Amino acid sequence: MENVERYYPSKGRVILHVDMNAFYCSVHEAENPELYRGKMTAVAGDSEKRRGIVVTSSYPARRKGVRTGMTVNQAQRLCPSLMLIKPDFRLYRAYSRAFREILYNYTPLIEATSIDECYMDITGSRQFGTPLEIADEIQRRIESELSLPCSIGVAPNKLLAKMASDMKKPSGISVLRIRDLPQTLWSKPCGELFGIGAKTDEKLNRMGIRTIGELARTDEKRLQDSFGVFGAWMKRAANGQDYSEVQSVPEPSKSVGHTTTLPYDVTESAEALRVILNLSDQVARRMRKQHLLAGSVQITIRTPEMKTITRSRTLDIPTETADDIYREAKALYLRHWSDGKPVRLLGVAAQNLADKSTAAIQLDLFDYEQQPKKEKLTEIMDKMRDKFGEDALMVAGMLEEDGTKRMKAGRSPGISFHGERSKDQENR
Repeated sequence: MENVERYYPSKGRVILHVDMNAFYCSVHEAENPELYRGKMTAVAGDSEKRRGIVVTSSYPARRKGVRTGMTVNQAQRLCPSLMLIKPDFRLYRAYSRAFREILYNYTPLIEATSIDECYMDITGSRQFGTPLEIADEIQRRIESELSLPCSIGVAPNKLLAKMASDMKKPSGISVLRIRDLPQTLWSKPCGELFGIGAKTDEKLNRMGIRTIGELARTDEKRLQDSFGVFGAWMKRAANGQDYSEVQSVPEPSKSVGHTTTLPYDVTESAEALRVILNLSDQVARRMRKQHLLAGSVQITIRTPEMKTITRSRTLDIPTETADDIYREAKALYLRHWSDGKPVRLLGVAAQNLADKSTAAIQLDLFDYEQQPKKEKLTEIMDKMRDKFGEDALMVAGMLEEDGTKRMKAGRSPGISFHGERSKDQENR
């Protein structure tokens, strides 16, 4: 034990960042190794019709140039032998829960930032060995028990742990300390610092700040004059300073939402509204499970050119019903989008959430007598769908013979969850 103690700081923390490699493709490989192991695969929006967007790709496919966000046609031109796989988000969530269960064997201080990434505070986990021994054991257990690869970063804070996990992929373990930064990070472009996007990187370049090291040495006031408080954050980050703690208890939901990437460009409002109806239904279901009421509704529309717009409206009365959410989402869509204009992604979110047990609701004078009956009926329907599946009861407007038009709950291509988001970033 005396030997282990020297690997832990007397002050400060030891943080791991666990990042599952090419998670969706790896899950399918774990389920069907004889079919997918070592192959060039991609999870795509509509694999059957060879349309849609690449959600993620395997490492053999990435070596051929296949990247997240490409259309399936672009990916197949680069890699004609690419194997396309239909998304299965229920399966991904099951594997996500399974790898997190392994992590909880080492510390209760775990913050899941997405379906395939977690921070771990192992400062108090000395009984399991040194930080590297813990990281190695976690990696080996995830591989042996789940047949999944992961990369792990070991660092004194969350920022550096995240940067470290990106250094060796797939299946790497990297240590990154503040004293290592001049040799490991400072020569890299600013855009490789976690938290700095392409537009910020371009602006920094125009200011003559091209590397992380130059950013670390830049006068803080100059950065603040150009970027506000974000400028001060960038300077601290470039110097490896991050004081945020691992949030082991998730904060209350600020929004509950669903988005879906459509298998083709939708131009008819009627078809788009069927998707919005399904999304509204799922948003309402999740809200009721968390005993939440929505104070506003937001829609998201993305064009084939990847231009995204959002529009929202505050409700007169907070709600938990799909009818109310859909009515507002439909009105927003028809008000802000013309029939005939193509849409590639749609999203519905409930915002300004309040706990149902404490929220004050002003019931409609002509509706209050029916309210208890409606709530009881909704409760019964929810229980039936929990027991028999989402398709056990469906609103008539959701039914479509073409399966690509009917975004089934939890099984539709491209669906993602706020708080359980899909992996869109290239390094995943």
